[in-house]
Amino acid sequence: MAVTRIAINGFGRIGRNAFKIANERSDLEIVAINDLTDTKTLAYLLKHDSNYGEYGRQVDFTENELIIEGKSVKVLAEKDPENLPWRDLNIDVVIESTGFFTDKDGA
Repeated sequence: MAVTRIAINGFGRIGRNAFKIANERSDLEIVAINDLTDTKTLAYLLKHDSNYGEYGRQVDFTENELIIEGKSVKVLAEKDPENLPWRDLNIDVVIESTGFFTDKDGA
């Protein structure tokens, strides 16, 4: 089965919930997250959600990655989407969840 490589641009509540759903599927691989927040905070927010409760997975972090159950996900902090390395990372699908790009032209 082919695995679809995913990047998430924006790791607010929508991005985190998309992550949790995709992370449960064997046909999806989350390769990268782009968010301007530091990885320590991203890891905390992923693990502890005031609406949905605790995420039942081990969540760790380094300076530029989140580590979920031992699997590394690259974390970028790029403001300009033109500079994101999606092609270099062989990304198939980008989940746009920043809220900044709300029409086809902006996306």
